[in-house]
Amino acid sequence: MAGNGDSVRAIFFALGANFAIAAAKGVAAYVTGSGAMLAETVHSLADCGNQLLLLLGLRQAARPATTEHPLGYGRAIYFWSFLVAVMLFSVGGMFSVYEGVHKFMHPEPLQQWWWAVGVLVFAIVAEGISMRACLHEVDKARGSRNLWEWFRESRQAELVVIFGEDLAALLGLTFALIAVGMTVLTGNPVFDALGTIAIGVLLIVVAVLVAIEVKAMLIGQSVDPLLQAEISGFLKARPEIAEVLNLITLQQGEQVMVSVHARMREIDDGAAMLRDIERVERALKQQFPVVRWSFFEPEGMEPDPA
Repeated sequence: MAGNGDSVRAIFFALGANFAIAAAKGVAAYVTGSGAMLAETVHSLADCGNQLLLLLGLRQAARPATTEHPLGYGRAIYFWSFLVAVMLFSVGGMFSVYEGVHKFMHPEPLQQWWWAVGVLVFAIVAEGISMRACLHEVDKARGSRNLWEWFRESRQAELVVIFGEDLAALLGLTFALIAVGMTVLTGNPVFDALGTIAIGVLLIVVAVLVAIEVKAMLIGQSVDPLLQAEISGFLKARPEIAEVLNLITLQQGEQVMVSVHARMREIDDGAAMLRDIERVERALKQQFPVVRWSFFEPEGMEPDPA
């Protein structure tokens, strides 16, 4: 499972790329009058703000536990990630649809279209670098799962958001390049308007998918299924435990809470059972450093008749 440092690197890559791209797109949108370019400019600016919110969320999530928040502030990153999804929907998606409809009803010819093409090619390269950095961190966490399975099962809200943003950005840039190209080839500015609307719809779809995943984390989810299976296998293999009756995990940002109900092998000596439980908990936290809290409910076992 990738950690906070990995996510922060991915966020900074995305922030740097989007800042440079937003400036270039803004100039191209002003020079060409392209609605698709203006939509992409707003998209990149919104992404910059989103990444700053994610960094704020990670900082807040790292705050130590208090009396009022005994499990810490780990879930703060879920709130900020959900807010980013809402902003991607409203600022990016809805604005692009509005601008596209406006351009469709009041088409205007493109001016100096080569500016738009040059900027879009530059932006695709920059976003490609950002996406590569993001995928590098995703690969550390997804194991043998495909990207869709990882997206549905990941508990790293900030990485899910960055992946969604980078994917939407690359596809949006492609739509914009196609729209500008078709407008230049046909001389019909309607294609630019249609490209702008397509970018808006794309952003809305990605924002909704990201919001669904982050909402589940915000409410409270178990750990990543791969980690859940590893913890379960670890407990079942412990010699102190005869049978794992129930295992509950809860993801709290970067940290995890584990509750175990197990039938112990040592039942005749209460003190020995407690020592076994302490030994298991120490080994569990050593094997899985993300486990911050562990609660153990033992159950005795009738000895086998011999």
